[in-house]
Amino acid sequence: MRPCRGWSWLLPLLQPLPLLLPLLLVLGAEGQKLPTRDEGLFQMQIRDKSLFHDSSVIPDGAEISGYLFRDTPKRYYFVVEEDNTPLSVTVTPCDAPLEWKLVLQELPEEASGEASGEPEPLDQQKQQVTVDEGTELFNYKGNDVESYIATSTPSGLYQLEILSTEKDSNFKVYATTTPESDQPYPELPYDPRVDVTALGRTTVTLAWKPTPTGFLMGQPVQYCVVINKEHNFKSMCAAEAKISADDAFMLAPKPGRDFSPFDFAHFGFPSNGFGKDRGLTSNKISRAYTVKPKQSDIQKVCIGNKNIFTISDLKPDTQFYFDVFAVNSATNTSTAYVGTFARTKEEARQKTVELKDGKVADVFIKRKGSKFLRFAPVSSHQKVTLFVHACLDTVQVQVRRDGKLLLSQNVEGVRQFQLRGKPKGKYLIRLRGSRKGASTLKVLATTKPSSKQPFPSLPEDTRIKAFDKLRTCSSATVAWLGTQDRNKYCIYRKEVAENYGEEQRRKEQNQCAGPESRRKSEKVLCKYFHSPNLQKAVTTETITGLEPGKTYLLDVYVVAHSGHSVKYQSKLVKTRKYC
Repeated sequence: MRPCRGWSWLLPLLQPLPLLLPLLLVLGAEGQKLPTRDEGLFQMQIRDKSLFHDSSVIPDGAEISGYLFRDTPKRYYFVVEEDNTPLSVTVTPCDAPLEWKLVLQELPEEASGEASGEPEPLDQQKQQVTVDEGTELFNYKGNDVESYIATSTPSGLYQLEILSTEKDSNFKVYATTTPESDQPYPELPYDPRVDVTALGRTTVTLAWKPTPTGFLMGQPVQYCVVINKEHNFKSMCAAEAKISADDAFMLAPKPGRDFSPFDFAHFGFPSNGFGKDRGLTSNKISRAYTVKPKQSDIQKVCIGNKNIFTISDLKPDTQFYFDVFAVNSATNTSTAYVGTFARTKEEARQKTVELKDGKVADVFIKRKGSKFLRFAPVSSHQKVTLFVHACLDTVQVQVRRDGKLLLSQNVEGVRQFQLRGKPKGKYLIRLRGSRKGASTLKVLATTKPSSKQPFPSLPEDTRIKAFDKLRTCSSATVAWLGTQDRNKYCIYRKEVAENYGEEQRRKEQNQCAGPESRRKSEKVLCKYFHSPNLQKAVTTETITGLEPGKTYLLDVYVVAHSGHSVKYQSKLVKTRKYC
């Protein structure tokens, strides 16, 4: 410890720092010796970063968070008591590049007043401080995590000045005089790169070498992965600031309240009542947290101590940036690996099916899949008629003409669309399948006017109604709706098990499978039917020759003049067991 008989020389230097001044006066009054601290209490309290909020004193061995207004520098101070002391200072920019410098103001060998505690005249103090403005030890400008490290430093007052010239910004500072034993930041392996080991259309697998801090030093370390579409991050706080500034950091203090009274008793130092005697009260800055919508272009996930991770549900043919951070779970300090980037693979190019004018095309779509159809009429046309027959579940139909969206609808059963034509126009039809299972369709596009449609007309309700009171041991009576067009209707029956379920029924509900797919023994009859009055377009039929107590699946097919057929919704009926 260098001899220091008085602290009065620091008064003009610390005039803008009412926080530090009472501390130094107390230190001088206690025989020029820094007070000791309760190490256990100190280690517990340094984890509460709010206690350091807006303090101009940097605690030894604790990372603090701070906030800068643009073009407004901030200064932090700490004292090194003895010569030949190791020193490490680390500054982590979060939102913007920073300019910072470290200056040493050496403690004087002698001070006037001969240890009487009487201060020198103010003019002499100012002159003494002006003569020795300190020695600049280090300076840096940029957005990297940068450190000043010295194995041996002289005693003195150290000043850290930080400035942000681009915008208001968050930052973190860590200083220690015992860097060898502290090791606050997880150590990187000899190869700190993040590797992409597998790449797909929607997935990327990352791998990296584990930090020695975990398995060699026994410290609790976990890994956090950050994914975004813009750039790599050089620190965890930079990524967190991008995700949500309100959640990751304290709000900016109000102007004029940069220095709150600093109660050293919070950190295990003896207070001696100097805060109370001087009427200093806690002046906590209020915080207002607002809920922000979650950013969809950046995600952070912490995965424990695994060093292999697969990210899924990514967008195909898109470039993503991946960063990995080793986080000390006890101190919440982190170290960034060397990030990487990769572009997901393109979607498999769909083969486009060419539609011929007036010809029906059979289309099969995998579950949640898509199919593209192209229709390019040879001759000039005023309109295009599009028929879509969804055989199973609902299918989404989207039509574009020369890139312009004309139609986007969900189709169930048979639908007819009239599209306005355009000379030399080309039509792209996208069909998107169901989430439940595979889809089959029949699609027809034509520019030719025709009085007869290729598909039969259907009523809005294609259910089959069974009359329970007309049910017997050997017959069942059913009814269904028709239309104003004269169509042919064929009825088929099939005996099924008593536990015949909805899943089996769905498999057989293919509306595109016509009567030709049925056995001849299952056919009941075929008949023609129509009614000019839709209110009376109802027909009934009694199916005979059934066995008592049996379950039957009944189907009605409507067949158009072109031969294309559509099946109504199947109906389960059960004959009476006793009559």
